[in-house]
Amino acid sequence: MTVAHTLLTAAVFASALALSACSSVPKVPAGAESVVRTESNGDVIEEFRVGGRLHTVRVTPVRGPTYYLTDADGDGMVDRAPGGVSPVYFKLFSF
Repeated sequence: MTVAHTLLTAAVFASALALSACSSVPKVPAGAESVVRTESNGDVIEEFRVGGRLHTVRVTPVRGPTYYLTDADGDGMVDRAPGGVSPVYFKLFSF
């Protein structure tokens, strides 16, 4: 095996690991209550609540992939990064 081939193999393997780490979606706890509503543009919003507090929101747009918003700190509101942007999670793979 040449050095270039070895480096290419390592790069492909590292890329696969990085993508698999990004492919996780938030886990909805067992017993979470689900409320579904459809927006005027056709997007379907499903909120999962535990003890009345928001935990996860699944958004299924009319066009585009389903994505998730979460409340990781348990304050009952969707998390926001500095600058006011909500972290969005996409499901990349499914087996």
